[in-house]
Amino acid sequence: MAKILLVEDDTTFSQILQGFLPRNGHEVVAVNNIKNALTQLDDQAFDLLLLDYRLPDGTGLEVMAHAHDKGLKIPAVMMTSFNDVRTAVKAIQMGAADYITKPVNPDELLMILKSALNVKTEEKATPVKTTKPAEAGTTSYPGFIKGTSAESDKLYEYIDLVAPTDMSVVIQGESGTGKEHAARFIHERSKRADKPFIAIDCGALSKDLAASELFGHIKGSFTGALTDKKGLFEVADGGTLFMDEIGNLSYDVQVKLLRALQENTIQPLGSTKQIKVDVRIIAATNDDLLSSVSNGDFRQDLYHRINEFKIQIPALRERGRDLQLFINHFITISNQELERNVKSISPEAMELLNRYDWPGNLRELKNVIKRMVLLTRGEEAGAESLPDEMSNYITHLPVTPPADADLKALNEANEKAVIQQTLQKVKYNKSKAAKLLNIDRKTLYAKIERYGLDS
Repeated sequence: MAKILLVEDDTTFSQILQGFLPRNGHEVVAVNNIKNALTQLDDQAFDLLLLDYRLPDGTGLEVMAHAHDKGLKIPAVMMTSFNDVRTAVKAIQMGAADYITKPVNPDELLMILKSALNVKTEEKATPVKTTKPAEAGTTSYPGFIKGTSAESDKLYEYIDLVAPTDMSVVIQGESGTGKEHAARFIHERSKRADKPFIAIDCGALSKDLAASELFGHIKGSFTGALTDKKGLFEVADGGTLFMDEIGNLSYDVQVKLLRALQENTIQPLGSTKQIKVDVRIIAATNDDLLSSVSNGDFRQDLYHRINEFKIQIPALRERGRDLQLFINHFITISNQELERNVKSISPEAMELLNRYDWPGNLRELKNVIKRMVLLTRGEEAGAESLPDEMSNYITHLPVTPPADADLKALNEANEKAVIQQTLQKVKYNKSKAAKLLNIDRKTLYAKIERYGLDS
């Protein structure tokens, strides 16, 4: 039984969940605002957070941030009624285990909660992610599949080139594109394949505990340090340390990280002992680290130290024929997990899948296919099993005007499409979009409002 903190301001929906979840083996503590949620987090221990996105005094992301700052490793599931997957992507980027859109399907909710709780159980059993020694040229982790598009061929050509070296690698790509898969692929084709592969999400490290996690500490070095602890550098000795969202490290930790990389030594907190380590660094980021360097948020010398080779992971919408390959792959996996027998997708549903722009990339595709399989009792999954936000997105795509449309309508339709595509390309950074479109920001804001394109 899991103890769940439910934060939901819709009284009726909250009462429904308070009745439904206990019947399925969970204990629920329900509050209706952020203030009360933070009080509960300070007073009690929870196994999972089930958070509404929009709350009277803020958003559910603030509850996640509070748990993160306290060093609490509690999986969070975000609920949103806005049919906007970008909200969910933002939550995932900030550390949410998953998301679900309202109206909530009961079977889907139980599946998502089970998955999030299973991740927590695995983390308790294994504090860091490691791969077992693998033979060169193999992949020892489940769920992996290579694409066959030209973009995928270029990606794996770069991986094959850099893998046998000891060069530090920066993997850049949108959230959900498979950056950790690429890092594991590099490790398994390296000379370190028989040594540990350790993955750490720097975005999930609190500022106070990051140095301890990376470099270790000795007993009594700070409040709560009850025993000696090895840092991840020491655990990964001889192997690979994958640092996801490295741009989130505080400046102080960046200084210590640079020293560790330059001198191949670490010093646990509270200790005077220097420990020699041999670790290959693979770093990943959603953002452009050069921009972080320009803004003073990331050290330039550290950037050049880790960026010996850069790999850009293409977004799913840029991978052409790979989409069908990934859909088939995730159907197979979901059939096994959910004991279903889905063999095909209806033409209508496939058209929607092909037209959608996939802002959450492979992670979103996997979730969407799993939901489709869950809701399909027969052998063909239909469009009715797709999330509402996908259908709404397709409905609002610009339609090409008929041949007899007037020039003004044609120009406006094309202008809307170009602005929308540019905004998606720069992740709705309006300053960058205005620059690419060669218009001033005031003009861009006016057109965004006119066409209803705000994120």
